[in-house]
Amino acid sequence: MEGLGMFFFDMSQLKKGAILSYITIFLTNSIGLLLTPFIIRSLGDAEYGLYTLIGAFVGYMTVLDFGLNNTIVRFVAKYRAEGDKKGEENFLAITMYIYGIISLVIGILGVIFYFNLDSIFENSLTLVELDKAKVMFIILIFNMVITLPGGSFTAICSGYEHFVFPRTINIVRYVVRSALVVGLLLLGGDAIGLVVLDTILNLIVIAFNGYYVIKKLKVKFKLHFFEMQLVKEIFSYSVWIFVFALVGQFQWQAGQVILGVMTNTTLVAIYAVGILLGTYYGAFSTAISGVFLPRATKMTVANATGEQLTEMMVRIGRITFLILLLILGGFILFGKQFILLWVGKNYIDAWLVALIIMIAYTTPLVQAFGNLILEAKSLFSFKAIIYISCIGIGTFFGAYTVASFGILGMIISTSTGWIISIAIMNIYYHKVIGLNIPIFFRNLFSKILPVFSLIMVFGYFINQIQGDNWFNFAIKAVLYVTVYSLLMYFLGMRDSEKQLIKNVIPFIK
Repeated sequence: MEGLGMFFFDMSQLKKGAILSYITIFLTNSIGLLLTPFIIRSLGDAEYGLYTLIGAFVGYMTVLDFGLNNTIVRFVAKYRAEGDKKGEENFLAITMYIYGIISLVIGILGVIFYFNLDSIFENSLTLVELDKAKVMFIILIFNMVITLPGGSFTAICSGYEHFVFPRTINIVRYVVRSALVVGLLLLGGDAIGLVVLDTILNLIVIAFNGYYVIKKLKVKFKLHFFEMQLVKEIFSYSVWIFVFALVGQFQWQAGQVILGVMTNTTLVAIYAVGILLGTYYGAFSTAISGVFLPRATKMTVANATGEQLTEMMVRIGRITFLILLLILGGFILFGKQFILLWVGKNYIDAWLVALIIMIAYTTPLVQAFGNLILEAKSLFSFKAIIYISCIGIGTFFGAYTVASFGILGMIISTSTGWIISIAIMNIYYHKVIGLNIPIFFRNLFSKILPVFSLIMVFGYFINQIQGDNWFNFAIKAVLYVTVYSLLMYFLGMRDSEKQLIKNVIPFIK
């Protein structure tokens, strides 16, 4: 234990940050998987659907961040690389003024929407549900007004490549929140109580992160001079991240809101469970890519060649691909049984929703470093336009097909728009950014894809083990993970990838 402790102590912030991200993901996914059926049973299908619906509806206002958090990471990393402390202080002060204006706008919009909730949801929510929706809405608006500028502290830590403290705080927050959620629901709490709990915990986390940034990192927010050119530069970079954030809302939130307006909260709950599993899948990738934006910025400042950037994207992409295929293959084989055991037969359609998301999500996840290059080069506009156009059209067709095909029409239409945008972006990466996309996919699939096909054959026979309880599922999962790990390690991985595992897990020789 002492050796492992010293190993972690000696590691860089980058490696520690990645490890802590995976700890966060493990806790988020595992505790979330345990909590979700408990929350559904405690609230009931309808109220759980209402809880996710209002969260999704309010989520549209999160885009009013205008991409400033990502902008802070990029600009702080840039100022540090240039050794410009005064420029950094001035930049941060200006962003705080911008955040103040954003919070004011969100507050005003919140009041306007609050007085129109009755007309928006009059055909889908009962009077009791509408009353609860209004209370949750106003609390979530307050939450957003505070947490959007508060999130800048985490962004500053990322720009400084200090990942350990904020991610440790995030882990503690999630564990504490999970325990409090259980206690609250056992005492008879409802969806409103959950929203209040999250708001209080968010305020506490912001206070801790703010203290770390100001006292530990000695960061100052000082307006040396107000430069309109800097404001234009900030928004010329962030506006496209803002547009891309709209894409996220179309992908994850629009379907829930459309279903909430056109159908009922029970269908929203089923769709939300599928989205939840899909986002868990994506989280495994962002843990890796999230720590590489400062590195991508430095490579860009250093004028790295297309070949160097391609090689970095291959290295990150293969690691991501190995992890994602483990999850995707298991979900294809055992996902239906898992959902039946986890939340019950009423939610079986969530399996197909989640599977469609996972398949569509895989390519952009393994190419996440390409996205970071776009951010570092301030070339985000093309991707933002393509994604918002294609996914927006897909969402429109989803709304049109809901009446005939329900939640499947919604997710298939949205994902089709997404896949088209991914194909266009790969052409852009190759022709404009200089990434060698054919070589990327050739190196990405090399050894991994044939071995995965073999693993799925073994998985088919594993899935024939008779039984329909948790013990049976656990046996299948353990056998599948064992087969996947052994075959990928000995047949699918490169030597450098094996060495990476040996470095992370010291007792592997």
